[in-house]
Amino acid sequence: MINITFFRLYLYYGKREFFYMPREQNEINIFGLSASQKLTDEICKILGITQKIAKKIVFADGEILMQAEDTVRGKEIYVIQSTSQPVNENLMELLIAVDMFKRASAQKINVVIPYFGYARQDRKAKGRQPITAKLVANLIEKAGADRVIIVDLHSAQSMGFFDIPVDNFHSAQTMANEIINTIIDNNLDHNKCILVSPDHGGLTRVHEVAKYTAGLTNGIAVIAKRRPEPNKANVEFVLGDIQDRVCFIVDDMIDTGGTIIAAANALKENGAKEVYIFGGHGLFNGEGPSKMTTAIQNKIVKEIVVTNTIEIPEAKKFKGLKIISVANLLATMIKASVQNDSLSDVYGEFQAQTLCRIKKFLGDKK
Repeated sequence: MINITFFRLYLYYGKREFFYMPREQNEINIFGLSASQKLTDEICKILGITQKIAKKIVFADGEILMQAEDTVRGKEIYVIQSTSQPVNENLMELLIAVDMFKRASAQKINVVIPYFGYARQDRKAKGRQPITAKLVANLIEKAGADRVIIVDLHSAQSMGFFDIPVDNFHSAQTMANEIINTIIDNNLDHNKCILVSPDHGGLTRVHEVAKYTAGLTNGIAVIAKRRPEPNKANVEFVLGDIQDRVCFIVDDMIDTGGTIIAAANALKENGAKEVYIFGGHGLFNGEGPSKMTTAIQNKIVKEIVVTNTIEIPEAKKFKGLKIISVANLLATMIKASVQNDSLSDVYGEFQAQTLCRIKKFLGDKK
């Protein structure tokens, strides 16, 4: 069955004859803005295309001007920008770029936000507070976005803040592959490896990873904690058998590091053999890098793994940090979207490939 959406229709006026021509892969139009240049380059290399250029000009007073150097009239485009630090400047750059593409007559504007800033402000935690995640959603829509793609949104229900289609891509497969690599490369006893959620709210995320590591990790534990104030957490107890286990903590982000290090300490105090930390977004604000370094030096944490949804500056990197890429995930999903393929089927293929790899590894060990 021919997919008309991705075929150009040509009309020969004399013959009144129609035929369809497939859209070439190089017609995928991807623009990377300043906060996501490296990730965009990786995505374009995987897709075998050239990144389109959007020029940024900053005036003396800090105002931003955006100018696309490639025509977008009548085209579907993907604009990639994380709204990480400096959050407000990167967010404003994104909004200005979307408005620019809309006024340049782009047919459809897909906004890819690998890290969605303000996502944690998704409710009124106290009286007289804003719901800033909703405000940002409104701004992106008003600027002219037709669709939004986010990686590991802090709370999935925040997709309801948008009145346009939203896809929340999960890095579970990317993190699961790295967990599998860690177990295989370090010759760990897979029967003693366990996934850990740093709180009850993160259990869904851990279960997503467990779907890919099934057979190579054995069970799930959860840490009960409470937050007296932002960026601080008090661990109350650990639920699950972690005695002499290798624990893989899976979280959506690492900010100042206080919460995740408290979780790692609780695991070690309750008998964990080793602790690995996997965080989707590596913000490492404030004393985060020094806390991570201390935890590794004191053998509380073996390794800290984050994705490249945020371009981490050299000043924030430390020994024991590993950065893994979500470029393949995004490239595969963008290609599937362009071809109107089911994104759920893509996840299914990822899972089948991963489970096949685990089966082969366990079979070889026998």
